[in-house]
Amino acid sequence: MTASPIFAHASEAELARILDYYQVRWEYEPRRFPILWNLDGKVVESFSPDFYLPELDLYVELTTLRQSLVRRKNRKLRRLRELYPELRVKLLYAKDFRALMLKYGRVDVVASLMGLEGQTPPRPKPGRGITLPTATAQQVPPDAPSFPAGIR
Repeated sequence: MTASPIFAHASEAELARILDYYQVRWEYEPRRFPILWNLDGKVVESFSPDFYLPELDLYVELTTLRQSLVRRKNRKLRRLRELYPELRVKLLYAKDFRALMLKYGRVDVVASLMGLEGQTPPRPKPGRGITLPTATAQQVPPDAPSFPAGIR
């Protein structure tokens, strides 16, 4: 069994729990895509989607920051799509994530998972950040509705 990753944001851990519940295989930030180089050819900016769903060949980027702060991420995603048109990438905005949490009855955690409140330091050090408990699948209620059609 592999160790649970250290998530940069609590919302990522919650999405991983949902994916685990529906037995959707996922990888956390498995690849970094260069999107900008300097004149010497050195990578100066890259994009690492939060999740890769190998069975669906789909990358998922989750952003729960205020919409006013999402502009930079949208720009990076546009650049990624220009450079790597073969990639399938789904961006889930704060409103999408909020709707997902409400659908799964997680009203109690919506506020704590949104925006900067759920954020951990940019590069978590060992022992910091958010990790999933070992038995994550049991945390989603057994009568949970089907997985969202927009993802699967």
